[in-house]
Amino acid sequence: MKLPYSTDGLPGLGGQLRAAPDAFIVEEIPLYEASGAGQHLYVNITKEELTTREVARGLAETFHLPYGAVGFAGMKDKFARTTQTFSLLVGHVDEAFVREAPSRISEKAPVEVNWARLHRNKLKKGHLLGNRFSITVTELSVEAGQAKTRADAIAGQLRGRGLPNFYGPQRLGQNGANVRRGWELLQGGKRMSNRWLRSLLLASVQSYLCNRYLALRQEQGRFSRMLAGDIAKKHDTGGLFIVADGAKEQSRYDEKEISFTAPIYGPKMWDAEAEAGELEQEVLEGSGLDAAAFSRAKMKGTRRLGRILLDDLSVTQNENGIVVEFSLPKGAFATTVLREFMKVSDDLLAQAAVDSGESEVDGKN
Repeated sequence: MKLPYSTDGLPGLGGQLRAAPDAFIVEEIPLYEASGAGQHLYVNITKEELTTREVARGLAETFHLPYGAVGFAGMKDKFARTTQTFSLLVGHVDEAFVREAPSRISEKAPVEVNWARLHRNKLKKGHLLGNRFSITVTELSVEAGQAKTRADAIAGQLRGRGLPNFYGPQRLGQNGANVRRGWELLQGGKRMSNRWLRSLLLASVQSYLCNRYLALRQEQGRFSRMLAGDIAKKHDTGGLFIVADGAKEQSRYDEKEISFTAPIYGPKMWDAEAEAGELEQEVLEGSGLDAAAFSRAKMKGTRRLGRILLDDLSVTQNENGIVVEFSLPKGAFATTVLREFMKVSDDLLAQAAVDSGESEVDGKN
């Protein structure tokens, strides 16, 4: 499936990603701040050329803890400069232990420790608001001045409209390989003993169908408007509600107060109704799957925010290329934004993710 562009008609920059770790900078946006008291030591670390799991294992060894005593909110790329927080279940410790922790970590691992504070609970997957990115696109296909002009035009359009919250190609695998394998599992044609990989492959099918829904909605001119029966999400509170009349809610969509949500198919998913529900059903029927297939695989299903807002998106130029800076909510993919600027093949973007060492298709991490 070739995904449509939100900036179709605006020429891209071409280029490459990850020319060096400092060309791909990611900073975690925390869900909450460490309180200063508790049995978990929160350490904020900046790393390069290390996976999140490698850092977590190193922290466990440094403090003589089991791996399960280390927590983190999300995976971060290996071939990048990334900043994220880890939690360590150290128990009741004194101020000297906390004060000495950064130097203790730095002696054992090639990382920067930005701060260390105590907190009452373990960091778990999803305990973050999102991530901030500063990414340099290098080896541009056009000269620098023209690239900046193109990037400004693309950024202006994306700030105004937002874009579909597509899953990145790294989730689907090279040439959709993850999706094909996951579809075979759902059809009962294959078995797999590796539970982690099985879960990943099955989730890739849900991701693919979500992308299909978003692409179809955009191609039909229904991305920029609310539909009757949509399950809408409030951006300020995260609350969900069903849209009785799309026209009545359109002004709130235009003002970026709400956005529609997209289907992650499964028996626990809140089904859209009316026009939006018909579109969801069309995508599911076209896949050759049904709700029973997801139920047999014990895949619950949920809703996913359908639109990414990029109000803080900016572009600048330096001696290496074009720097694109933006924030994304958790679960959104930076490649979804970058593909609009670069307009290169999704396989090239997927390969950049695989090469990062933190790819979702790499079961060895």
